Amino acid sequence: MTITEHAPTTAVVGLGPMGSALARALLAAGPPPVVWNRTRSRTEELAAEGAVAAPDLAAAASADLVITCLRDHGTTRSVLDSVAPEALRGRTVVVLASSTPDEARATHAWAAERGLSVLLGAIMVPVPLIGTPQAQILYAGDADLLDRHRAVLERLAGRTEHVGTDPGLASLLDTAMLEVYFAGMTAFLHAAAMVTDAGLDATAFAARARDVLALLPETVDALAADVDAGTHPGHEDTIAMELGALEHMVAASRASGTDPALPELMRSLAQDAVDAGHGADSWSRVVDLLRRTDRVRAHPAA
Repeated sequence: MTITEHAPTTAVVGLGPMGSALARALLAAGPPPVVWNRTRSRTEELAAEGAVAAPDLAAAASADLVITCLRDHGTTRSVLDSVAPEALRGRTVVVLASSTPDEARATHAWAAERGLSVLLGAIMVPVPLIGTPQAQILYAGDADLLDRHRAVLERLAGRTEHVGTDPGLASLLDTAMLEVYFAGMTAFLHAAAMVTDAGLDATAFAARARDVLALLPETVDALAADVDAGTHPGHEDTIAMELGALEHMVAASRASGTDPALPELMRSLAQDAVDAGHGADSWSRVVDLLRRTDRVRAHPAA
């Protein structure tokens, strides 16, 4: 099928693994999208499955809704800037790319200068979940714009959520949620390095780690309540008490030859809290230390 045979209203620009998954989700649930990729073979592969192959980027950009899935926001702006401004003016562009909040805001400003309507999105699931009810994509920007194109965008993800008008909010939440995820993975691997050094099995230890992880949902809810309230009562445990456990983590890490940077960071936070007179507070007090720019200067990155 060629673009002259059909007049679809949705295009996907950028056909890496995630972009291709987005295009296939559109193919599976509605009219075929226009597809374009700098590497032509990826366009041809999707065209063979029923998508509409755009002869060039300008043709793809002529769709009413243009979904971009490129490496980052800088790349997205650069690619779209290669199209004549009049070809994009009045279009709606959905940018699904990893970004800092400020980069997303820069893209929003860039779009406004060119007369584009733009939604800034963050994909929160891996490639295999795209197009399923479990898939989640967060969007920031004009809520009316999302509502206008919701029928199409919900073909990509069953959980399609507008998080706010600030263009950087989807990227901020993406970054924050990934921090929790990567910190958890890294903590498990650090612990696994210590226990396997002692001859234990990482798979067996994973069952014990899951027991601890099962405590986290309730713990996170309690921490969040403290942060929102601005109070940190040490009714059940205190930072001074937890400092001792963190000292043991650092010592055990060093004894096993495991990089101690992660437990040292947590111990440093606890020690700073105690030194600041917060030893009787709960662990949630650490949020104030993490907010302090003076502490960042006192503990520069290596």
